[in-house]
Amino acid sequence: MKATDELKKEHNGIELMLRVLQVVADKFKHGEHVNTEHLDGILEFLSIFVDKCHHGKEEEFLFPALEAAGVPREGGPIGVMLNEHEQGRKLAAKLKNVLTDNKPGDNANASGAQLIIKEYVALLTQHIAKENTILFPMADAKLDSKKDTELFEAFEQLERERIGVGKHEEFHVLLDQLQNKYLM
Repeated sequence: MKATDELKKEHNGIELMLRVLQVVADKFKHGEHVNTEHLDGILEFLSIFVDKCHHGKEEEFLFPALEAAGVPREGGPIGVMLNEHEQGRKLAAKLKNVLTDNKPGDNANASGAQLIIKEYVALLTQHIAKENTILFPMADAKLDSKKDTELFEAFEQLERERIGVGKHEEFHVLLDQLQNKYLM
């Protein structure tokens, strides 16, 4: 499997979580309760899977490989992706703060969470589209099979060291549970 195929596969899981987040935002809008354990799982997914794992693979390995292959950071797609990663981190942190402070019936926090979710979902949706249609095809064209194999191995190592053995699978179980609860 190509390194970019692994990243695209992760995008599928992230997009599923974005759909769950939209339903959660709708529940907040209508004053409905959302299970605290589900919210904790969502926040962990955003922090660990999306940021530390997925964005970590891109920032620590893919982007430097592309730069070494002649793709500029500043004024090019890498700079844009890094900027969007940072925006996503800030929004995820804001969401965590709002949800952590959320008390039952607290409409102000629910409203704040709704707006943050809307912005986060919009950001990541367009970000994923750019990576899938522009950046990853560029990587496939510029990086040879030896470099691709190195990237894939580095991705696997990052996953083992940063999130731990079995955690990726736990996130897939979480996604299945949330999908069954919020998207069925």
